[in-house]
Amino acid sequence: MNSAEIIKKAEKDLHEVFENIEEIRDYNQEKVLNAFIENRVAPEHFYTVSGYGHDDIGREVLDRVFADVFKAEKALVRIHFASGTHTLACCLFGNLRPGDKLISVVGSPYDTMQEVIGTLGDEETKEDSLIAHGIIYEEVPLKDNDVDFDGIADAVDEKTTMVLIQRSKGYSTRKSLSIDTIEKICKIVKRKNPACICFVDNCYGEFVDSKEPLEVGADLIAGSLIKNPGGGIVEAGGYIAGKARLVDRSANRLTAPGIGCEGGAMFNQHRLMFQGLFMAPSVVCDAVKGAVLAAKIFEEIGYESYPKYDEKRTDIIQNIIFGSPEPLEEFCRTIQSFSPVNGYVTPIPENIPGYEDKVIMAGGTFIEGSTIELSADGPIRPPYVAYMQGGLNYAHVKIALKKFLDKIKN
Repeated sequence: MNSAEIIKKAEKDLHEVFENIEEIRDYNQEKVLNAFIENRVAPEHFYTVSGYGHDDIGREVLDRVFADVFKAEKALVRIHFASGTHTLACCLFGNLRPGDKLISVVGSPYDTMQEVIGTLGDEETKEDSLIAHGIIYEEVPLKDNDVDFDGIADAVDEKTTMVLIQRSKGYSTRKSLSIDTIEKICKIVKRKNPACICFVDNCYGEFVDSKEPLEVGADLIAGSLIKNPGGGIVEAGGYIAGKARLVDRSANRLTAPGIGCEGGAMFNQHRLMFQGLFMAPSVVCDAVKGAVLAAKIFEEIGYESYPKYDEKRTDIIQNIIFGSPEPLEEFCRTIQSFSPVNGYVTPIPENIPGYEDKVIMAGGTFIEGSTIELSADGPIRPPYVAYMQGGLNYAHVKIALKKFLDKIKN
């Protein structure tokens, strides 16, 4: 079969899977729409204020809409977060004090978070880390590359202040955490220590399922607006949602005590942030369908790829194990060459701040670093895994996959 025939057959086989993904989209779209209606979103909420950003009614309503969507007591949605890592760091530094204990319960977090914590990085970076600020840090290693629930129960005690639950796999080959798994972790933690904060790194997971982590026992979540909840049009920023006191402490870290959630001009970004959230369920749906198609195709041509095409999804990431650097690099070059922006650029492995190994990144995106747009990347280290994610529309993902099939067949 030629490439077009392989894809057509895969789509036929995936008909029922796609229907299930679209049902989740419809549920989440209605949830988001209801939050807009209930909070009486109006054109005046798209206007901006300058200077200190006081009395910004659009910012206040945006926070309330996010809180309703994610079932939170309070939310903080700001353009001022530089990245997902910055957003998570505000939660950690805002809610942990010297002598507090943080446990990562699903092994090591991804590289940039390890620098925030202080387990990776140069000496200068480590001086500014959580560990340097007197935070005690421990990890529960994976067991057979999966969550060790017994290990979590053994590790959490009355001295544990917070557990970090990274929903997405990051640069690892473990499974991303389903909502059911997050619920089980939270129940174990709360049984051992009811006061312990269950903090979920929700990056890449928003709107992939019909529930979010706060609905199954998490206390605090955070993510990036240039991933799922920005719908592909938000230019920068992040969000934090959860229990009001925990969100307020995180806000104090972003701004300053006494300012918290009440300040910060939004630079005329309100409309994009409202509209991006409204678009997000449909954009995420197309990205997930693209990932499922990739899983099916790579299985057909003999590569290991996870999650499997018929597995329940919890994030937008598809990892393909190439086993050597050459096909990993070729795949990323193909994704780049069929990108709407910088399609003429050839990505090469390079050292990137926050990562220990060289990384090849393909992302011809309208917004720099946006991973809800079609992109692929991977560290140049065994087993040489490509992490494909995003796609503003399903057709773009399908075109890029077809072109890669054309290349490897020639």
